[in-house]
Amino acid sequence: MKVLAHRGANRRAPENTVAAFAIARELGADGVELDVHPSADGVLVVHHDAVAAGLGTIQDFPLAGVVAARPDIPTLDAVLDVCAGMLVNIELKNLPVDTDFDPDHGSAALVVELLRTRAARDIGAAGDDVIVSSFNLDTIDRVHALDPSVPTGYLTFFGFDPMYAIDVAVDRGHVAVHPQMQALGRDVGAVVARAHARDVRVNVWTVNDADAVRRLHDADADAVITDLPDVALAALHR
Repeated sequence: MKVLAHRGANRRAPENTVAAFAIARELGADGVELDVHPSADGVLVVHHDAVAAGLGTIQDFPLAGVVAARPDIPTLDAVLDVCAGMLVNIELKNLPVDTDFDPDHGSAALVVELLRTRAARDIGAAGDDVIVSSFNLDTIDRVHALDPSVPTGYLTFFGFDPMYAIDVAVDRGHVAVHPQMQALGRDVGAVVARAHARDVRVNVWTVNDADAVRRLHDADADAVITDLPDVALAALHR
């Protein structure tokens, strides 16, 4: 079972920063989870919310303006370089409640374009190990339509039936479901077994309790997304 550092090692450094991702690597995490938003000139940057303190809505500023006001906000391209060899879960923020909501799912096209550009730039290399996830099903559908080779995961909140999410993922061609830990209840084993029977991975968020990490491991979950990668790794005796 993989351990993914939620927004990097966010208890050791500010979340979604190069430092947080570098520390996650040093701790031994298998990968990271991060959030992206587009700048006005179509560059994906790594930040949890659409609005950044000291800046405003990220989408209203070109990359140069983002960097000038908030030099700690990295581009996705730069983070993928830092996380080379690790699994990177790229969450596309695009719900109607988001300040930068885009009904045309432009961020889907941007992430596909970036991954293709990076692959062309590194001809012969293994390429980036990524999975693109979103709470907005239409957004990951758009990623899958643009490039079916990019792995996509359906991200769901507590209260959304994980069994139904598995069926939706299969029907839409997505390779994983990302349920919130609380949604699994006592049915962890059943959910994972059903997902694996349908060739779907189960990556669970946000898992900060060592006992929960071990329970998911015993149930054969594929990954945990955690604020405490060191705790999760210790729970797995790694």
